[in-house]
Amino acid sequence: MTSNAALQEEAAPIRACTISRDVQNFDLLIEDMEAECGESWGDLSFEDAELFMKQTEADSLEFVAIAIDQEDETNIDAVSELVKFAVSQGVRVIVIAEEVSPIALHQLLKLGAAEFVPYPLPDGALHDALERMRRTAEMASQEVPDALRTKIKATGDRDGVVLPVQGLAGGTGTTTFAVNLAWELANLEVDGEHPRVCLLDLDLQFGSVSTYLDLPRREAVFELLQDTGSMDSESFMQALLTFNEKLHVLTSPSELIPLDMIGQQDVEKLVEVARTNFDYVVIDMPHNVVMWTETVLNAAHVYFAMTELDMRSAQNTLRMIRALKGEELPVNKLRYVLNRAPKFTDLTGKSRVKRMAESLDIKIEVLMPDGGRQVVQSNDHGVPLSEVAAKNPLRKEIQKLAESVHETNLEAVAGV
Repeated sequence: MTSNAALQEEAAPIRACTISRDVQNFDLLIEDMEAECGESWGDLSFEDAELFMKQTEADSLEFVAIAIDQEDETNIDAVSELVKFAVSQGVRVIVIAEEVSPIALHQLLKLGAAEFVPYPLPDGALHDALERMRRTAEMASQEVPDALRTKIKATGDRDGVVLPVQGLAGGTGTTTFAVNLAWELANLEVDGEHPRVCLLDLDLQFGSVSTYLDLPRREAVFELLQDTGSMDSESFMQALLTFNEKLHVLTSPSELIPLDMIGQQDVEKLVEVARTNFDYVVIDMPHNVVMWTETVLNAAHVYFAMTELDMRSAQNTLRMIRALKGEELPVNKLRYVLNRAPKFTDLTGKSRVKRMAESLDIKIEVLMPDGGRQVVQSNDHGVPLSEVAAKNPLRKEIQKLAESVHETNLEAVAGV
């Protein structure tokens, strides 16, 4: 260990420093720092820390571990300034705290501290914190064009509306509907502001949201899903991509992965983090019903079920209803959307829709017209319908639906 990193020169660059009133009060931290960094670390007092971080010797710093206990709470403002300065210098901060109040810890984390570890240190806790910190940094540094990076900050203070979309048969236009609904919601304007909208592609194996919006698939998504336990609002936001500065998208992973790679708790946390940072969360679901479908259904405000006017859709709808009722799940959240619905003048087709709804004992509330070739062209070019065919009948209906959803939400917020 280096007794004073600010005054002594080492042959090897300094990778990390502890900052404390007296590091001897944190003997377990000394052992863990030696295990992680060998001799490439130093110890600083609160008074010397800022001075050292201004010197060229600090250029090699990966992180600092600020160790505090209850006696340091009387000087928490000085510790806060130190955290702010370290973050401004590009040095990541881990807070090691013993018997410190939650208010003080929250203050330090809000100012930019990357991790918090309680003291006495649990076995491997410092190592795990460093690994999480490094993964987050790696995700943030992946090559993504600046125009696609998420520029809005995590707030954690929202109570977003969750709108999953699931096809009850193949080819019912689920992703087209989800992408365009999310885009229309993102373009609504109230008092000069647009809602914050997030689109999650949870069709983990064959999701095509990235194709329909011409966005790259990122390894960061796989890393995020693989370790949701350490996911927070910051790492979630860093994994998102932005489409035209309005819509924020979590694409499906770059590689085909098993649907059961994530479980109910993973999805619950993913949806919760998205919901608390956005006004609307649109989810493109896989066609398969998996263990975490129940999780999404319970979190949903409205669960859109895409169908068509054919026998396979009718049979699959019936099976879905039976499955949900058998598990006593909220089947009433399903809102049925009929894609490629008959035209207004097609009386025979309208009669078939009525008979289908009656035979299934459901109400088909949303009728989406056939958008024709323009829909395929829009998807192939990676842009929403409104950008290439604003007058397309399908686009107009999705726009009306988005406005209806938003109006209903505003009324609910106002308590009308």
